[in-house]
Amino acid sequence: MVHGLRRLLAAAVLIAPLAAPPAAHAAAPGVRIRDVQGAAHISPLNGSAVARVPGVVTALTGNGFWMQDPRPDKSDASSEGVFVFTRTRPEAAIGDSVRVDGKVAEFRPGGAPSGGLTRTEIDATATTVEAHGAPLPPPVVIGPRGRRPPARVIDSGHGDVEGGGAFAPRRDGIDFYESLEGMRIEIRDAVAVGPSRYGEIPVLPANGAGAGTRTVRGGILLRDGDANPERIILDDALAALPGMNVGDRLPGANHGILDYGYGDYHLLLTATPRRDPGGLPREVTRPQKPGELAVATAALDGLSPDAPPARFAGLAGDIVTGLRSPDLIAISGLGDNSGPEDDGTVAADQTVAQLITAISAAGGPGYDWRSVTPRDNADGGEEGDNRRSGFLFRTDRGLAFVDRPALTEPIPDAPPEGPDPAVTPVRAVRHGGTAGLSLSPGRIAPGDAAWAGTRKPLAGEVTWQGRRIIVIANQWFPRTTDDQPLFGRNQPPARPTEWRRAAQARVVAGFVRSVRQVDANARVIVAGELNDRETSSSVRALVQGTGLIDLPARLPAGDRYTAVSGGNSEVLDHILLSPSLRRDAHEFDVVHRNAEFAGPDDRDPTVVRINVSGK
Repeated sequence: MVHGLRRLLAAAVLIAPLAAPPAAHAAAPGVRIRDVQGAAHISPLNGSAVARVPGVVTALTGNGFWMQDPRPDKSDASSEGVFVFTRTRPEAAIGDSVRVDGKVAEFRPGGAPSGGLTRTEIDATATTVEAHGAPLPPPVVIGPRGRRPPARVIDSGHGDVEGGGAFAPRRDGIDFYESLEGMRIEIRDAVAVGPSRYGEIPVLPANGAGAGTRTVRGGILLRDGDANPERIILDDALAALPGMNVGDRLPGANHGILDYGYGDYHLLLTATPRRDPGGLPREVTRPQKPGELAVATAALDGLSPDAPPARFAGLAGDIVTGLRSPDLIAISGLGDNSGPEDDGTVAADQTVAQLITAISAAGGPGYDWRSVTPRDNADGGEEGDNRRSGFLFRTDRGLAFVDRPALTEPIPDAPPEGPDPAVTPVRAVRHGGTAGLSLSPGRIAPGDAAWAGTRKPLAGEVTWQGRRIIVIANQWFPRTTDDQPLFGRNQPPARPTEWRRAAQARVVAGFVRSVRQVDANARVIVAGELNDRETSSSVRALVQGTGLIDLPARLPAGDRYTAVSGGNSEVLDHILLSPSLRRDAHEFDVVHRNAEFAGPDDRDPTVVRINVSGK
């Protein structure tokens, strides 16, 4: 992701002009900034020449400056600020009173195919400085003592918001921020609802007064129909920002310029703010009791031997301290021995060995590992890192991994040239009076189009104190830039990656049904990065017709999240149980250790403890 000042400096290359109507040769007389902006997402003067547009310079970048009209009108619908694009470093200084000649343009970060909005600009041909040291126009306060953004609705209409529909800043968040584009903004006593990432910090003004449903630890919860437009994204384009975690505060008043780029409105603070730590602790779950099976999830996000020792130590701390050394961990995103080097390496034994060593150094028990080595560059992600899912497990409390077939046994239905576990599908078969697997570990339908260019789900068969259990580790297709942004031109935004996950859900659901056709009372656990919320079509498709229950969906709303996306807390990592297991006493916990904290890992691990009964 391009962010901060680099985004602004790259603007001349990365952004493309919106088509404009033919303009008259003569510049429009008496034009002010509010006439350039208009009460709309597209300027009514788009493509027109303008002359001697007055303003006071409020901020500078390497290729332009913002200016604001010191004599605003009484309407809140049109902005009094605008970006002036000069191509090279401007000669004007902050506080200069200027007049600008140029052409009004709409530039779209990412180019014409992007689903994002445009930024209204004046492509300057001349800038005249009339005075130095002019007072800056007073900022607009966003929050309870100023203008309140809508707290629920981003856009109440449908279709292209740039197409000239109703412009309603008091009702629609997307119009509220557009009406302030390019202006000086003040936020007071902001509180972080997401950690520092990519040069950005999502905050709420006034310590979150009047905001939507908050999490128990100070974030804000993403809900159906409420994407929390009251969030404000701070950006480091003009001034450095401190590293922040959820609950940290920026006391007092902070000023910035409201800008748009790459799918969101950003407040570019003009001075580095003071951080007041909130002291949010990293959670620790309780240890499993004798007789309880503990099954967890952990996302490793491409861990490889090239990762710094501190990263291995942090992940080991999550497992040993945070999760209390569970019996079985469904791992996602483990990289190969050469990391992102595209050198043909697919083995990951060195990565696993370093992780297990780090767990031992952190005071944890001995762990073992099972997975299926993928074919080179066949499972998506960055070329060369060959990430995969797998199982970490300990065997000192009654769990045993069932390897099937044994090394001396042939793989059923293998081709004459020999089996390749990466492309051989696992099947549900009967073993010992209940459902088992033809391969353990084995991949579920690896040749299905749903898994093309992405990680394949891995099924493993284990026994817990003699009771057979099938566990499926997942890392479904992630959200990508193909998904349109919340603050984008198309409303509601199209999310094509949801279709991929829904297709993957149907494949996994079909496999779970095949297991239960062998034995309706089979014990099945589905776990890992489903990369969708509990109310999504993909999770619903996984639940419907399989008998599975989604454990995070049953948590209280304020605790129901494993990730923080742009300040929105949401569940993307899941554990689901079949009916035979859900009838046993069980307890599920999201262990909030990563998602709310600035750092390399952004997913919270989860764990379920089950008192497995029966034969």
